[in-house]
Amino acid sequence: MKKTLYLMRHGQTLFNVRRKIQGACDSPLTELGIQQAGIASAYFDDIDLDHAYSSTAERACDTLEIVTNELMPYQRLKGLKEMHFGTFEGESEDLNPKDKSTFFVQYGGESGDQVRERMVRTCTDIMEQDDHQTVLAVSHAGACIHFLSAWQDPHEVMKDGITNCCVFKYEYDVAEKTFELLEVERHGF
Repeated sequence: MKKTLYLMRHGQTLFNVRRKIQGACDSPLTELGIQQAGIASAYFDDIDLDHAYSSTAERACDTLEIVTNELMPYQRLKGLKEMHFGTFEGESEDLNPKDKSTFFVQYGGESGDQVRERMVRTCTDIMEQDDHQTVLAVSHAGACIHFLSAWQDPHEVMKDGITNCCVFKYEYDVAEKTFELLEVERHGF
């Protein structure tokens, strides 16, 4: 049996504009971020979502509420949160190292492997539920990339960027417990 997961990045935030490392800390959606979520909602007009989930970050919850026109109940899950960057949270993106895979662990953050494992476990748990056929989950750029890296090399997808409100459409194979990326919708952002 096959199911569909739409994994989406939140809209633009104040920290995105200010080039701050966001991670586990939060900042509000900008006016543009609100507009992006509104535009992205049209993508789901002809899709019958049966469940919705969001990271516990306000920026993700706000994005989901706009995308669903606040008409769909949803559950907040810590497993969908962005990578934790430790003491680098809220600092300039200029401080990001080239290789983030384990760098932040020494500063109280997470490794890329930890984020990937958390995202795979969370999304698999979501899709394993019997009544979950077509699901929307709003998360974050890094978390989405780490999730993708469990199933394929993410570099080809990353060439075009992981824009705000980008939607990754996955097919979930219940028998194999695997996800296959079917498409990436960037809404022209």
